[in-house]
Amino acid sequence: MNARPPLPPFTEETARQKVQAAEDGWNRRDPERVSLAYTEDTEWRNRTDFLHGRAQVVQFLTRKWSRELDYRLRKELWAFRENKIAVRFEYEFHDAAGQWWRAYGNENWEFDEHGLMRKRFASINDLAITEADRKFRWERAG
Repeated sequence: MNARPPLPPFTEETARQKVQAAEDGWNRRDPERVSLAYTEDTEWRNRTDFLHGRAQVVQFLTRKWSRELDYRLRKELWAFRENKIAVRFEYEFHDAAGQWWRAYGNENWEFDEHGLMRKRFASINDLAITEADRKFRWERAG
């Protein structure tokens, strides 16, 4: 099994590094690559979706990023302790009809000893915005 540093128990510095790594990974929008940050048997709650395992994560993210166009995400460390991290996040995207959206909420993460995320529970709200209301105006992540 490959370790995914930083490893728990987290300090403030390593928790911030883990949050930044997650933000960077999701902004690349590569479901296969993103899934490698999670355990093989990872458990997720994302809105009303309940996922189990990397294969379901890949399927979910593939669907998500095919609908959420020009997706850009920001994550912020909220709290941490031992092998757990809580984050606040917001992201923006537009749908196929051109409507822009801002989604925001909180995630609770739990990691195994190898630094892989074992559990991810996300509560998310959506807000329709105009293009002029966008906060995140940068080039596509590489």
